[in-house]
Amino acid sequence: MRVLVTGAGGFVGGHLMTALRARGHDVIPADRVPHAGDHQTLPLDVTDALSVRGAVELARPDAVAHLAAQAFVPASLADPDGTFDVNAHGTLRLLDAVRALARDGAPPPRVLVVSSGDVYGAQPRGAYPLRETTAPLPRSPYAASKVAAEALALAYARAWGVDAVVTRAFNHIGPGQDERFGVVAFALQIARVAAGGAPRVLVGNLDASRDFLDVRDVCNAYALVLEGGGAAGEIYNVCSGTATTMREILRRLIELSHVPVEVRDDPARMRPADVPVSVGDAAKLHAATGWTPGISLTAALRAVYDDARARIASSVRRSEDDKVTP
Repeated sequence: MRVLVTGAGGFVGGHLMTALRARGHDVIPADRVPHAGDHQTLPLDVTDALSVRGAVELARPDAVAHLAAQAFVPASLADPDGTFDVNAHGTLRLLDAVRALARDGAPPPRVLVVSSGDVYGAQPRGAYPLRETTAPLPRSPYAASKVAAEALALAYARAWGVDAVVTRAFNHIGPGQDERFGVVAFALQIARVAAGGAPRVLVGNLDASRDFLDVRDVCNAYALVLEGGGAAGEIYNVCSGTATTMREILRRLIELSHVPVEVRDDPARMRPADVPVSVGDAAKLHAATGWTPGISLTAALRAVYDDARARIASSVRRSEDDKVTP
């Protein structure tokens, strides 16, 4: 199967391509700014309809994993319009390009539109664990843009028969994630302490509870959907069903590091639109594909911390090299 992966250069993109290739699929990466010398990645800017149409026509995929997005909530608060253009209008442009393929006589590809558990927002206590029938209550422009992208995918499935499926992935972690995200930020700060840095970690809201998955489990779920699991025009949660506080995540990372640290509140890391609790129910996805998460939270955190240590070590080596460069 030929799979076009938008946003291939992002955190999830790399892991998904690895998972798809391991399953024997031909992966076609597409990204806004391919790296210099990268002749395999198609240029694709989701804010440009011609760019999207061109990438889809060149790839002629059997399936599309639509990962390209602005995924950082604080950035959406700073730039709601830009976030909406990338996440909602970008999805619209992709769906239009896929529909154009069908009009040209090409077999219609399956389209995985990746949304987020963040669309649910803060729900009444009795709503947890969250199911796909729970009405979204977005609390940020990011979440609102994802609700719009979902609605477009479902509308295209119903109006024109586009084989579009939506997944709502809850928090996922793993090597390579941007340090703006909480778990990675913790791990990098602790790794700096272990490397001899100041013994303190700056934190935001530690009482927030999240449903965490290893990114490799998330990508396995995406692969199953791309291979035909699940029905067009449906939404599927991708989650563990267990909520863990950020305080517990921090405690486990400190335990993994074996270094003493001082924890300090940082007002700059507090989010005004933070959701207190987020935990989902993946029974619908399991029934459709057989998917269940297979990697423990402990193993996921170990992978994140090991990656953080490697990043800090690499940074130290670069600094030392800069000092000796004439």
